[in-house]
Amino acid sequence: MNGPEIHISVAPELKLFVAAERRGERARVVTDGVSTLGHVVESLGIPLTEVGRLLVDGREVPVAHVPGAGESVEVHAVPRPQPVPGAPLRFLLDVHLGTLARRLRLLGVDAAYEAEDIGDPALAALSAAERRVLLSRDRGLLRRREIWAGAYVYSDRPEEQLRDVLGRFAPRLAPWTRCTACNGELRDADKEAVSELLEHGTQRTYDVFAQCTACDRVYWRGAHHERLEAIVENAVREFGAAEAGLRP
Repeated sequence: MNGPEIHISVAPELKLFVAAERRGERARVVTDGVSTLGHVVESLGIPLTEVGRLLVDGREVPVAHVPGAGESVEVHAVPRPQPVPGAPLRFLLDVHLGTLARRLRLLGVDAAYEAEDIGDPALAALSAAERRVLLSRDRGLLRRREIWAGAYVYSDRPEEQLRDVLGRFAPRLAPWTRCTACNGELRDADKEAVSELLEHGTQRTYDVFAQCTACDRVYWRGAHHERLEAIVENAVREFGAAEAGLRP
C-alpha cells in the first residue's frame, strides 16, 4: 500500500495476531487511502471478531472509518463478558473443536458441532442461518463476511478452551441437561423403558438414567462420571452456580 501513514497501537491480548515487528507500543502503517479501518486491522492479522472499540485520536469510530494521514489508532479487544444481542446464545464449533463441544454440552450449553469437515463456506452459512456464534482457531474462517458472529479460540488445550469460552460469553450453565453426543436435551428415563438399550451389567448395577430426546442415547453414572463431575464442579465454581438439571 502507498498512501497515508497512520500509527496503530494494539491491545496486549491481540498482539499474538500481529507480526513480531509490529508488536511494539505503536506500529507505523501505510494505508492505501481508501480501505476502511476494519480492513486495515484485518490486514495486520487481527480477526474483527476479536476487536472491541476502535479509537482514532481518542474518539471512537466504526470499522467503516477510512483512516487519514497522521491518525493515531487504538485497537481494543472485545469486552468480557461479551454481549451477543439478537438471538439466544448458541454456538457452532468447527471440526477441530470436538472435545470443547462435548464439554460445553456437558454444562448444558447449546453447542452444535460438525464432526465432518463441511468447508468454511458451509460453516459460515450455518452460523448465519441458525444465528450461532462460530467458534474456531481458523482466522481465515472468522474473516468470512457471512458468519453471524464468531470468536477465536485462543488455546489448543480443551480445559483452557472451555475457560476461555465461559469467561468470554458467560453462558447460562445447566449441567447434565444435554446429550454430549448430539446436543439434544435430556429427560429422566425409567429403567424399564430403556432396559433394551442397556447391557446386562449396566442393568444390574445402575438404577438412575437419563435419555436424549433427539437421538435416544441413554446416560447413567458410569465409570467416567467422576472425571465429568470434576469438569462440571470446576466450571460452576469459577463461572457461577448451575441451574438444577438432570444428573445421570
